[in-house]
Amino acid sequence: MLFAVFLLFAVIYSLLIVIATFAGVGTPLLYAVIAVALVAVQFFIGPKIVERSMRVRYVSEQEQPDLHRMVTELAMKAGIPKPRVGISEVPIPNAFAFGTSKKKARVCVTRSLMQMLTQGELEAVIGHELSHIKHRDMVVITALSVIPMICYFIYFSFFWSGLFGGGGRDREGGLPMMAIAIIAFVMYFISNLIVLYASRVREYYADAGSVELTNRPHELASALYKMIYGSAGLKQEKVKKEFGSMRAFFAADPMTARNDLKDLSAADLDRDGKIDEHELRVFAERASVSRTDRAMELFSTHPNPVSRVKKLGSYL
Repeated sequence: MLFAVFLLFAVIYSLLIVIATFAGVGTPLLYAVIAVALVAVQFFIGPKIVERSMRVRYVSEQEQPDLHRMVTELAMKAGIPKPRVGISEVPIPNAFAFGTSKKKARVCVTRSLMQMLTQGELEAVIGHELSHIKHRDMVVITALSVIPMICYFIYFSFFWSGLFGGGGRDREGGLPMMAIAIIAFVMYFISNLIVLYASRVREYYADAGSVELTNRPHELASALYKMIYGSAGLKQEKVKKEFGSMRAFFAADPMTARNDLKDLSAADLDRDGKIDEHELRVFAERASVSRTDRAMELFSTHPNPVSRVKKLGSYL
């Protein structure tokens, strides 16, 4: 994570130096202010957007006593305030956490997930989400996402300035602007990859946090397997249309669930629909991730499920 942060700030520093050389120091600072302001607005109104998009309804202890008990006990173990507890009415088995701070955090599960998982599996999933809250992952990723946004603003502004301001032909005007725009776009692409990498790292940390809280890595592996199985049976076109923009909030990407299920089903040796401790140990020793899957993982907010389950096997 420290290396990712170093790379991101190296990217933006290099880009600002390039711009300062050609256009003076005032302009890039303006982009930075705009980007920070937009991310701040997104950060504070984000919870409301998530609540509406994911169809969240908060529930009382009287409505969901077992769910509240799990969250209360695990939050105490994690040393964080108990977050608000909600039920998400989306048809995809999922759990997620969001909020602007530990005190204002929320943890939600879908009704289909509660029906699908055993108590131990559900505790493992909630432990994963509470670990996100404990590690302040929402704040970390939001802060890091400022860098790609700054790069994009610079690219967009200098591209159109170079295209129309210098006509794209004036070597003294258009070409330097277009050169900066191209560099900014490359930096935008690279910084996005770094933010995605940081997001995947935080997922591994949250998995480790769940194991620390429950001491049952096979339960989390089994829950992940069941979530992928449940997502694979849904109509992909409908899922993409309704929830494509919210993919980062799903523990298992519903858009890749069918392919993920093919790889992960090898862990279910007795085909009983779950992964026990023995099966996890065997899978962790034998499974491997193809080069194609590793390449595709670069563009994802979540690690490849096989990689996650293998890592969980190392905690046994």
